[in-house]
Amino acid sequence: MTTNPKYIFVTGGVSSSLGKGIIAASLAKLLQAQGYRITIQKLDPYINIDPGTLNPYEHGECYVTDDGAETDLDLGHYERFLNVPTSQANNVTTGRIYQSVIDKERRGEFLGKTVQVIPHITDEIKRRIQILGNSGDYDIVITEIGGTVGDIESLPYIEAVRQLEWDLGEHNTCVIHLTLVPYLSAAGELKTKPTQHSVKTLMESGVQADILVCRTEHKLNEGLKTKLARFCNVRKEAVIESIDASTIYDVPNLMLEEGLDKVVLNQLQLKSDVPDLTTWNTFVKRHKNPKSEVTIGLIGKYVELQDSYKSILEAFIHAGAENEVKVIVEPIHSEYLSESNIEFKLGHLDGVLVAPGFGERGIEGKIDAVRYVRENNIPFLGICLGMQMAVIEYARNVLNLKDANSVEMDENTSNPVINLMESQKDVVNKGGTMRLGTWDCKIEKDSTAYKVYKSELITERHRHRFEFNSDYKTQFENAGLVPTGFNPDTGLVEIVEIPENNWFVGVQYHPEYKSTVKNPHPLFVAFVAAALKYKNKK
Repeated sequence: MTTNPKYIFVTGGVSSSLGKGIIAASLAKLLQAQGYRITIQKLDPYINIDPGTLNPYEHGECYVTDDGAETDLDLGHYERFLNVPTSQANNVTTGRIYQSVIDKERRGEFLGKTVQVIPHITDEIKRRIQILGNSGDYDIVITEIGGTVGDIESLPYIEAVRQLEWDLGEHNTCVIHLTLVPYLSAAGELKTKPTQHSVKTLMESGVQADILVCRTEHKLNEGLKTKLARFCNVRKEAVIESIDASTIYDVPNLMLEEGLDKVVLNQLQLKSDVPDLTTWNTFVKRHKNPKSEVTIGLIGKYVELQDSYKSILEAFIHAGAENEVKVIVEPIHSEYLSESNIEFKLGHLDGVLVAPGFGERGIEGKIDAVRYVRENNIPFLGICLGMQMAVIEYARNVLNLKDANSVEMDENTSNPVINLMESQKDVVNKGGTMRLGTWDCKIEKDSTAYKVYKSELITERHRHRFEFNSDYKTQFENAGLVPTGFNPDTGLVEIVEIPENNWFVGVQYHPEYKSTVKNPHPLFVAFVAAALKYKNKK
């Protein structure tokens, strides 16, 4: 344990999408496994206040924390690796920084001074970086800086790091620069020049990298490491190879082999030990050595981009390892589903998950998919909008309410089985105004959900505006679609089931957000087990 928190900064160079979040999470895992109290935060250089209003095509999924923050998807990696909840303080955007400074200016807190990027914006960035460290809950705070060194929008963050290094003093900070060492097939060799230029750009901003983590498709030989160390002003042991891995869950062990944790702890003058990765490696072994496999259809409208459903895909990996099953997730675009091709698209599957989302595009395909799996008794899990589609499908095809719909899709439907929540009716702004964060759910004892959770009261994370219309509750129950989970304070229906089917569950919340390596989510574990059982019966 340390008296004063230490700060590690992770910057990126040469190219985006090199995996700063995975490197940060892997390092954090190694330090946590040595007894240090760790947290990770992400600084995003875009001017949006948060990712809540960003298109998943552009930014991937919006991850939601217990306290209702809409955050970058990297926070999902942090939680999945560390099994420690993140919060509002773990993700800061340029939009939030500027909004805070402008609000202070409007209140007159700067006493009439000219408000500038330096010192006012950089001071606010420094303050945000240190919020978690000042809480007394952590020994080490890892800060991942989004974007690439040299980007105009990243400059205030790099300047804040430069100032913090000076403010906090020697051995209290460490800068890790993640960079790319590309392989030129025509020349048949790896090239160090892009990394040299990236480090030079960082140095022009007054920040010297202490450690280089080099993403590469081929092994770095000793000569290349020596060359990088010499030209980039780092020790040779601080040139860390990060070779492409078969799974992100290999990265902590790869970083351990390279000695990243030792170099970092040496820089911070902290004691280094052998990390206890027993639980982690048990998971990796089960993940890589499945005894069987199942194919589950993921039906959504963003399926071309896997980052749009990142937490769902990772939850399947955790649940698969728990069941010793390889889960093959087959993405199916709901916009191109119809009654004419549904058998061909879904007939071979062992389970179907209808994904969350917003808007009316692809809705009818989701409804057709739910009808097919319900009538053919294929295991089904509907999440958020997926649960609402199950309700609409049942209303149309079993209750015979042919125009049943959600008021999100049709404001004038005469059978609004999915309605706008009362608390949302006066909401004008779209950002950060949904029902967000952790809410209680009370589960009926004689239900699939109770067998899954083994508890009457659970808490799950939410992100929605619309809800099951309780005016129709009795009609659904009498016909066979049974609400089995409710918010104890508001009566909001959280879970619906069809007891006569093998496994048919829809949930209003997002279970995928809480699945971690150490604690796979029980709903995904049970769903994968149901898919395996169905496959073995076929």
